[in-house]
Amino acid sequence: MSANVDVNVRPPPDDELVAIADYVANGAIDSDEAYDTARYCLMDTLGCGFLAMRFPECAKHLGPIVAGTVVPGGARVPGTQFELDPVKAAWDIGCVIRWLDFNDTWLAAEWGHPSDNLGGILAAADYVSRQAVRANREPYVMRDVLKAMVQAHEIQGGLALENSFNRVGLDHVLLVRVASTAVVTKLLGGSRDQVVDALSHAFIDGSALRTYRHAPNAGPRKSWAAGDATSRAVRLALLVLKGEIGYPSALSAPTWGFYDVAFKGNRFAFQRPYGSYVMENVLFKISFPAEFHAQTAVEAAVELHPAVSGRLDDIERIVLTTHESAIRIISKSGDLNNPADRDHCLQYMVAVGLLKGDLTADDYEDAAARNPRIDQLRERMQVEEDERYSREYHEPDKRSIANAVQVFFTDGTSTDKVAVEYPIGHRRRRGEGIPRLIEKFERNLATRFPAAQARAICDLCLDRERFEGTPVDEFMALLAI
Repeated sequence: MSANVDVNVRPPPDDELVAIADYVANGAIDSDEAYDTARYCLMDTLGCGFLAMRFPECAKHLGPIVAGTVVPGGARVPGTQFELDPVKAAWDIGCVIRWLDFNDTWLAAEWGHPSDNLGGILAAADYVSRQAVRANREPYVMRDVLKAMVQAHEIQGGLALENSFNRVGLDHVLLVRVASTAVVTKLLGGSRDQVVDALSHAFIDGSALRTYRHAPNAGPRKSWAAGDATSRAVRLALLVLKGEIGYPSALSAPTWGFYDVAFKGNRFAFQRPYGSYVMENVLFKISFPAEFHAQTAVEAAVELHPAVSGRLDDIERIVLTTHESAIRIISKSGDLNNPADRDHCLQYMVAVGLLKGDLTADDYEDAAARNPRIDQLRERMQVEEDERYSREYHEPDKRSIANAVQVFFTDGTSTDKVAVEYPIGHRRRRGEGIPRLIEKFERNLATRFPAAQARAICDLCLDRERFEGTPVDEFMALLAI
């Protein structure tokens, strides 16, 4: 046979796709800690979405693609009256929960926000449950949603542990599309083999570029990119359930597969089998709506606020000691052009913390950014890497996100060097963090719901047994305005 003729023999599915499908189809989640953390994660994620709806640039994206379109028995968008097809509902839910960059995070070789998958999970679970009730079948209950969340977290976070997509210019929302595709296909009734097929499509889609996250192009697409990814997952799952075939060597096919086209010929590496590790160790953003690599820097800046607020004109320099990932992602100088640019600038966030003793979502808006003191402080900042911080960021038993801030004055004096190695949302600070997460949820509910409805939602979420047994369609109805 000529060497120039392709051998058209369809291979077995890539092992990586099979491992994910087996986990989703057959994997048991028996960790109480994972289920409890998932419930708090759901509360925090929805609360961040309710808060985001206050911002017109977010709210303008919500609703049917064609105004006036009605989908009877469709999927609901929490905090609204919209009932949409599950693809657009996933887009809307994913958009609002990511808009303010204020909920959970996973930091490893790749970064990301596993809660982004909740857009597809809730939309699919609500849609299937409403159809089931109409047909006198049992709907999903919220424990099913929590299990899907644990699995999506594990898939996205597991792929991120050893594989850096950002280093080849790809955005982490690829992992949202992959994880959502797996669990949503199962929620919609797909078999193990259909999960494999749908996953092949998720990788064949390729990946968004990180262009919109970095200087000089940072912009609001980073706030809706995850909604786009999780909704695409729902669309791919629905296509496969209609009979679309999969592509078994989507990753490994020579020349045309994901590895050769997008990952420089490298195969994925894995640190551990799929279980519940990611959900148990996920990071919550409790104190500040700030890119997670800056959380501890802002905490340090807020601690220093009383020592510097009366001496702003005497500051000579501000030294920020950080880790390599923060330097690569959020350290930048020059003009900041929009809120999305500002909430990915380490220096901006530290400056606001020093000035105000706090940092809120409103501090990224144009009105707040006009304060000339912010840029004056930014210009006096020096960013340095501590190699220990960079090393312990990756260590599985630590996973620190350390930063330190020290302010030096023109008279030769200085503040203490305030170092914070683990943010309040870290697993090591769960006892301190969860009560504040609940307070944050209550505040965010109050921005969207009447007091009695907000109380009913919170009471249900805090009652583990009642919450886990609540039918999904009833829970989503409780979140309608």
